[in-house]
Amino acid sequence: MTALASEHHPAVVASGLTVKVGGRLLLDGVDLTVQPGEWLNIVGPNGAGKTTLLRVLAGLATAEGTLTIDGRDAHGLRRRERSRLVALVPQSPLVPPGMTVSEYVLLGRTAHIHPLASESRHDLEAVAVALDRLDLHPFADRTVDTLSGGERQRVLVARLLAQDAPIALLDEPTSALDVGHQQHVLDLVEELRHTHGLTVIATMHDLTMAGQYGDRVALLVGGRLAAIGPASDVLTEEVLAAHYGARIRILQTDDGPVVVPIRESR
Repeated sequence: MTALASEHHPAVVASGLTVKVGGRLLLDGVDLTVQPGEWLNIVGPNGAGKTTLLRVLAGLATAEGTLTIDGRDAHGLRRRERSRLVALVPQSPLVPPGMTVSEYVLLGRTAHIHPLASESRHDLEAVAVALDRLDLHPFADRTVDTLSGGERQRVLVARLLAQDAPIALLDEPTSALDVGHQQHVLDLVEELRHTHGLTVIATMHDLTMAGQYGDRVALLVGGRLAAIGPASDVLTEEVLAAHYGARIRILQTDDGPVVVPIRESR
């Protein structure tokens, strides 16, 4: 079972996160607090800095400002320590050719295995549990590159589960999936959040999915945090028209706002 982040500290606190590359600001003074067990969706136009923010939280990109993870200074965490706290599911992971599903899920245990040691029985059990939880045992010996998009996404979630980190960073977890597989993946994440106490921070391209799942929505625009709060407060016609330049209508449902694009009147 995933270790819970400390209830005495926020899961993540970012203050003034700034990333500049080649004179271009990718993040510009982002302040963010995420509580243990919360699900925060990050939305924004293309190039807004969403993936950069996840990479900073995962320790894959450096930033000015301060960042604490479970009450600890992220800059002082060693890579293995950070991997035990934070698991990143990238949008397009690099999978070595010929790697099987079970081998790929086992990579999630890397932070728990001593560099000079081999996997333990506990590590193999964690992989077996993850495969079972995601209904992947029939695919255990299949190579990842032979799977469909929906099956691959389940493998990514299984590796996340095997990593046993209390904070999950998901970069566009539903990209290139049809609506049924999108719902299936997000339902799995929601179930794992409740059963394993995960804190979830996800970038989302689909605004309706961002409004239907999770607790809060953060809107990034040009590397700045333009709005954050409940989906019904952030995903409004006025806000989205201003920052996306889009013509949309918002339908309010019991599960959250539904964003509907509309054609230009003629």
